[in-house]
Amino acid sequence: MRQLRGGRVALYVREYFDCIEIDDDEDGKVACLWVKIKGKVSRAGIMVGVCYRPPNQDKQADEAFYKQLTEISLSPALVLVGSFNLPNVCWKCKTSERKQSRRFLEYVEENFLI
Repeated sequence: MRQLRGGRVALYVREYFDCIEIDDDEDGKVACLWVKIKGKVSRAGIMVGVCYRPPNQDKQADEAFYKQLTEISLSPALVLVGSFNLPNVCWKCKTSERKQSRRFLEYVEENFLI
């Protein structure tokens, strides 16, 4: 479990699965938990990320998250879930009136995450 400014994230994985936690938060600005669930001998595993982005998070913390996600997204299989607190985003149209939210949308699109 990870905690940052009141936000917590957790991921529960059955004992059946062989997994390892990836600690990629050098500066403690991002509330994300990354776990690689190992695949069978001939198959790659899957990376699972659980993230919490507090409302009104500053630009520096957003950039730290993008940096972390850039490294993690090199994994061939990635599942990213969480609360990003971007209520002004129209997910259907992939637009937003706020610059910070538009930056998030641009980032995930540039990295083929949506």
